[in-house]
Amino acid sequence: MCSSHLKKNMLMILQEGSQDMETLLTLLDTNRQSLLPQIKILKDHHLIDQYDDTYELTTIGKLVVDETSPAIKLMDFLDADINYWGTRNLDFIPSLLLSRIKELGNCRIVNLTLTELNEMDKEFYRAAQESEAMYGITSYFHPNFQELFSIMSEKGLKVDFIICKDLLDKLQTDYFKEFQALLKNELFNFSVYEGKLNFMSFMFHDNHLMMHLLNKTGNFDNRYILCENEKAIKWANELFQYYKQNSRPITESINTDLAIEPQKA
Repeated sequence: MCSSHLKKNMLMILQEGSQDMETLLTLLDTNRQSLLPQIKILKDHHLIDQYDDTYELTTIGKLVVDETSPAIKLMDFLDADINYWGTRNLDFIPSLLLSRIKELGNCRIVNLTLTELNEMDKEFYRAAQESEAMYGITSYFHPNFQELFSIMSEKGLKVDFIICKDLLDKLQTDYFKEFQALLKNELFNFSVYEGKLNFMSFMFHDNHLMMHLLNKTGNFDNRYILCENEKAIKWANELFQYYKQNSRPITESINTDLAIEPQKA
């Protein structure tokens, strides 16, 4: 680990409270010979104090770390998969949630082979069967949607989906009867978002968040994001509610045409 990373990581560790030398060496995965020069620099800059073999942040050190830690945590989050995040279109995320994207935590970037593309999302949908509800926003027509929704219905899973206008048109035209059956099922709720969705799909349930993002040229590749932590699910729910309040519910009309009713306040 380079010296700048040692200093940064030590400050971040001490933000949680004082630590002795042996604990710091373990947490930083380093040795005394490497750490002692960095400790001297931090002490010379009045950022840390030493009491016997224990170290803690000074008042100035706390101010510095409190101001810089959000940016540091964001950089650490992006650095883990910078080649992926740096090539994605993230314009669909409102600014407040984009500033909190580090809350997604240690997500996996899943890279499917060509032979796996037809079976993508299996892990997510398998885990969904153990949840009470699933939420999604999509502009993508899943070729196995009838089979997937049938399984969800059998498991009693509540489903709340937001779809784009083009996908709604396709379902009305090519899968009218199948879509009508879903609309009649009390477990399913569908809304339409008439604006542009600059992503392929965004779905989450009790335990997983899955995002299929477009790259900056507007194209889809065979990589997607899978997150499995409580903060990521909370972040996902806030993003879903942002689109939900700007969408309109889809209902079945008396003369079997699909009607779109305004969202109630």
